[in-house]
Order: sequence, then C-alpha cells, then structure tokens
Amino acid sequence: MTGLGNMCAATLAAFFVTASAVSAYQPGSIEVDVELVLAVDISYSVDEEEARRQREGYVAALASEDVIRSIQGGPLGRIAVTYVEWADSGFQRSAADWTVISSEEDALAFASQVAAAPLERGHYTAIGAALADAVNRIESNDYTAPRLIIDISGDGPQNQGLPLEQARALADNAHVVVNGLPVISAGSGRWVRPVEVNLDDYFRDNVITGPGAFVLPARTEAEFREAILRKLIIEIAGALPSADEVDPAYARHTGRAP
Repeated sequence: MTGLGNMCAATLAAFFVTASAVSAYQPGSIEVDVELVLAVDISYSVDEEEARRQREGYVAALASEDVIRSIQGGPLGRIAVTYVEWADSGFQRSAADWTVISSEEDALAFASQVAAAPLERGHYTAIGAALADAVNRIESNDYTAPRLIIDISGDGPQNQGLPLEQARALADNAHVVVNGLPVISAGSGRWVRPVEVNLDDYFRDNVITGPGAFVLPARTEAEFREAILRKLIIEIAGALPSADEVDPAYARHTGRAP
C-alpha cells in the first residue's frame, strides 16, 4: 500500500473509532437495569423536621448494603437514579441529578449528594405536575432500561396543578410505572388541617399506575425508613411486596387534606 493509502486507511480507522466512541454516549444509549426517579414531597404540609427525616430516610436506604446488593444482583448490575423534591406545580428541583450506581462507592457518593443539597420548600401539593416532570426526566435522560419507575412520596392529596388522570396517562404512554409512598400523619402541617382521608386508598386510586404498581404506606419515622428501604429493594429487584404490605385491609390510616 502506498503512503497515501496508508494515510487514508489510518484516517478512516480513526474516524470509525471516534464515531463508535461518540455513539456509545448518545442519549438513551447507556444501558441500565432500572431508571428510577425518587420524587419526594417537600410542600409546607410536610414540616421542616419531617422533610429532613424523609431525606435522611432516603439517604440511609440508598447507602444500605441491601439496596447495593439488589443493584449488583441485576442482569447488568447497575441502575440510573435521580432524587427530585417537589411541591407547587412549578416546583420540581433535583437534589441529585441522574447518576449510575453499580457499586458501594457510587451509592455512598449519590447519598452524600442528596444529604448535602439545600432544603427548599413550596406551598402546595401538585402531584400531577411532579409525575409529569418525572416522566420528562426519564424520557430525556441518557439511559435505556427495561424498567422505568417513579417512586413518589406525599403526605396529602393533590391541591394544585395538572389533573392526576392526565399525569397518569403520560406515565402510561411512556411505559413508566408509578409507585406510591403515602406519608401518613394525624398532625397538621403549616398550610393544612387534619381531616379524615384514607391516604393509602387515595394513592392507590389516583396516583399509582402501571403493571405491578403498588402503595406502601408509612406512619412513624421507623416505619417510614423501613418503607423506603423495602420499596427500593422491591423496585430494583423487580419483585412484588408481600400481601400484608399492600392489602387495603392492612393499612387504612388518616392522612392530611389539602
């Protein structure tokens, strides 16, 4: 081969190597086992101490050995996760952007980022807007996965924003499963009054959607931490909660009204 031919061959080889490297990082091309949005209610119906306990519960669960083992036990051994705090219809803020977790170091780093984020608040409970925002985050990220999940917590019914029927339709059309973590309390928050609301039923009837979607309610701080841990393990492993965890007869509790 001539010198010119060698130069052309080398140039073409370099081009294809570069093209391959670029294509490996195009949107939607990084494969993971699960894409998971942790969408956490920080409206004023959740008082500041409750908001901090919620976040601490997620941080502890994300860094737990059980969750890390569940991640590593998947076909690829990695998931993509983002932590978003929400309130009003225009208030959805990422405390930790999309991150791939495949090791204990990854999990601890992500948990630390969540723990260190500023805690900001909003007035209302716009569940539909939070779901729409989470669906958009999944559809616009750089990952692809066989399972797409929004894990949404909240301590009361929707009182502002996009109708839940429309939000659930968005999730269904994007093949996203929505699971619920109702945070049940008999006390009143800053902007709410306590009334009789079966919050677990409300989430079951109006919020969750998709194949295998479930509600796992929490009342006490200890129960909240356990519910977060259980939900993460179940969602990452692609399993189902036990019957007594999700049976409506198991947990009908009073929540908060708008």
